[in-house]
This record gives sequence, C-alpha cells and structure tokens, in this order.
Amino acid sequence: MKNILYVASEAVPFIKTGGLADVVGSLPKYFDRKKYDVRVVLPKYSCMKQEWKDKMEYVDHFYMNINGEDQYVGILKIVLDKITFYFIDNEHYFTGFTPYGDTLWDIEKFAFFSKAALSILPVIGFRPDLIHCHDWQAGLVPVYLDNFRYGGEYYRGIHTVMTIHNLKFQGVWDRDSVQRITGLPDYYFAPDKMEAYDNANLLKGGIVFADKVTTVSETYAEEIKTPFFGEGLDGLMYARSNDLSGIVNGLDYNEYCPFMDPIIKKHYTSDTFRRNKVANKTALQEELGLVKDSKVMMIGMVSRLTDQKGFDLVDYVMDELCQDAVQIVVLGTGEVKYENMFRHFAWKYPEKVSANIFYSEEMSHKIYASADAFLMPSLFEPCGLSQLMSLRYGTVPIVRETGGLKDTVEAYNEYEKTGTGFSFANYNAHEMLHTIRYAERIFYDKKRDWNKIVERGMERDFSWKNSAKQYDMLYKNLLG
Repeated sequence: MKNILYVASEAVPFIKTGGLADVVGSLPKYFDRKKYDVRVVLPKYSCMKQEWKDKMEYVDHFYMNINGEDQYVGILKIVLDKITFYFIDNEHYFTGFTPYGDTLWDIEKFAFFSKAALSILPVIGFRPDLIHCHDWQAGLVPVYLDNFRYGGEYYRGIHTVMTIHNLKFQGVWDRDSVQRITGLPDYYFAPDKMEAYDNANLLKGGIVFADKVTTVSETYAEEIKTPFFGEGLDGLMYARSNDLSGIVNGLDYNEYCPFMDPIIKKHYTSDTFRRNKVANKTALQEELGLVKDSKVMMIGMVSRLTDQKGFDLVDYVMDELCQDAVQIVVLGTGEVKYENMFRHFAWKYPEKVSANIFYSEEMSHKIYASADAFLMPSLFEPCGLSQLMSLRYGTVPIVRETGGLKDTVEAYNEYEKTGTGFSFANYNAHEMLHTIRYAERIFYDKKRDWNKIVERGMERDFSWKNSAKQYDMLYKNLLG
C-alpha cells in the first residue's frame, strides 16, 4: 500500500472559498483503499464552524522556527468517511474571520503551514510516498522537502505533485521578506528556482521542485504555456511540458443529484426530465416573482460576478438580450459594477430578470434544476464546476471555448445530432449573443433536438470516480 498526503489550504466540509475545497475534500474518498492510504493536512482556522472544531481530537504539539521565531505547532485530527484529516493549530496565524487576507500575512501564514505540514510527519507516524500539493498556499512544500533532504534520511525519496487550480494566484512578495520568513538559503532564490521578476514566487517554487505538475483541465494545461494565460510563468510551464498534465475536476454526484436532491421541488432523471423538470421552473418563477410561464426559456447564471467570468460581455448585450423571449436568473456577488448592472435590469425588466446578489447553496440548486440553459462566457476557466452541475441537472450550458469549458461541453451539431451544449470561440459580446440566440432557436423551434441535448448532457459522467482513475495513473507512473 502507498501512502499519499494531500496538503491544501481548504477542503469541504471544513472550510471552502472555491473549487479547490471540493477537490481536496472529495477526491481522496474515491481511491482504492487497498492501494492507497490517502490523508489530508489543513490549517485549523478559527473561522471554521464550531461543530468541526468540537470533533477534533488532539494528537501532539511541538515548536518550529519560522521568521526567526519559535512557533507553536498543534496537531489535531478528524476521521471522516474513513479519511484522516490533520489540522495544524496556531492561533497566531490562523485567527481571523476568513482563511485569506493581507498578501504578506498570507505568505508568512502559508510558509508556516507548508513547513509544519512536513515537520509533523515523524510526529504523526505517517511517512508519505507522495505528497500532493494544491495551489500556491502549498507551493513551499516541494521547496522545503528539497531542503529537508539535506538534514536526514527521513525526507529522501518522497515524491511530489503540484496541482495548479488557478495560475492567476501565485503568492508573490519581495525576495528579501520571503527569504527572511522562510529561512531558506540563497540557493532557492535564483531565477531558475523561486525568483521571478525580482520577487519571490511561492507557486513557481512548487512548480520547479515538484516531480509532476497538474492542472484542472487538459485545455488549460495547454493554454498556460502561452503568454495570455501564462500569467508570467508561460516559459516555465512550457519548459515543464513533459511533466505537465491536465485532469478535469469531478463533481460529487451524491450532492448534485436531480433524482435525490432534497432542495428541489420535483425529482427527475434523463428519462423523466421532459415531464418533471418544468415543475421546478414554475416553482422558481413563483418564488422570484417572474412571469409564471412553463414554456419560456429560462437562462441561469450562478457565479462570482467578475471580469474573469465574462460579465463585461453580458453587460454589453444585456439590453438586447432582454428583448428576447427569455427569463434571466442570476445568483452571486462580486464586482460592484456587475452587481448594480443586474439590479438595474431586474428593476427595468422585473417580469424577465431576477438579480439575487448574494450566495445561497439552496438557491444555486434550484437554479440548476429549473433553468433551461446556463450561461458561462468566461475569459479563462481552469476547470469550472458550474457547467458540470448544469449538465448533471439537464440545464444546457452556453459557454466560451476555454479551459475546462472546452473540455467538458461538446458543441451542438444540428447536422450530426451530437453535442451537450452551445459554445463560441472569440471573446466577443455579439458572438456570445449570436450563440445564445442560436440556442433559443433550437429550444423553441426544434424541441426534440433540444431534449436530446439535455439527455446526452445528463448521461455524461463527470463524477470524481472518473478523475480519480486519472490521478491513479499519475501516481502509478511516479511510484511504480
């Protein structure tokens, strides 16, 4: 049996700010328990729900030097779904209302966390064959591991995988501060290691020292080798091409399940959605004060309202789109200009537009189960989970062909009668509008074709089982 350790800054159900938490919390459960003992290390944030803190069991503690001072390292654990989660406790670093805050403080916090994640291993009696690190917050783990090898036999021969969930976030600060905080020698701050554009870059360190680098879709793995998507690291990503691969994230098919979801009005499957899905739509129309009409096309959007998600395109054509026979339901928060834009259109077209400028897990499920189409015109999208949820619930995705959206949504071809959604290539508002209107035409004029698109989407398998198989292959290749 091989030992695998996941090191990350968040994981469901303990703490979540984005898709990273879904991966780290869900993926370990899907490996063959006879082959792998997968465990997870997380920070013990004070902002975690009390119910989880109450369940933690004390393991041990010691002191460790970081930023020239000895800091307390407490170790606690919870066993959940037969997976052991370890929590590193230090009130100096992990107190606060959110997991992340000021950049310099976060860099010191996660330097402490990365060093502690390695330092606890002899104490907990778990020596991993492979450490799987996630995003810049764990970027120093492969670097410290390389450094620890000089100190003794224990840390030699441990392999590392670095997964990039979003290359935009890298953990960058000035070189002298990072060297002082980490206590690492000059050797690590050269241009071929952690130094980048006169700064220290934690994610770059992880990419350089990891044995394998993965990202969360095949297309994104190719895109980040180019200047537009590479965020200043395209040269490094190209240099590591032979060790770089893309594996699409999965979805928890128990949590997102149209035939068992306790939140939605009426359950349905790929066989019964024609009759039953519409009951969810009319219930949501009533709840949100939209015109109650089972035949009108409802377009859903559940997202952070930011430029990255393509809302500048939506802003540009929203008035035109509102002239069509559609209803638009939006859920999310983000940049004030987009929040106000949707509020404005909800005021201007109250019977057509519902702007829900907050986040609610319950409302998101209702939108996935009620809408006919789901709009996701991202500028870039490493993986994206919303399109996977919409496919699962038989809500046809309309996406831009980038990253994980390109890998998971097959464009409808009306001549070959194939596809699971609609897509457009260029980042252009009217190309997006043209694609939405093409989808409207199929919805209204070719209902049988539309229903087949829904059916094919619902029958695709984007569960974690699928992703776990690919990670299994990756681990096998590294560990033999």
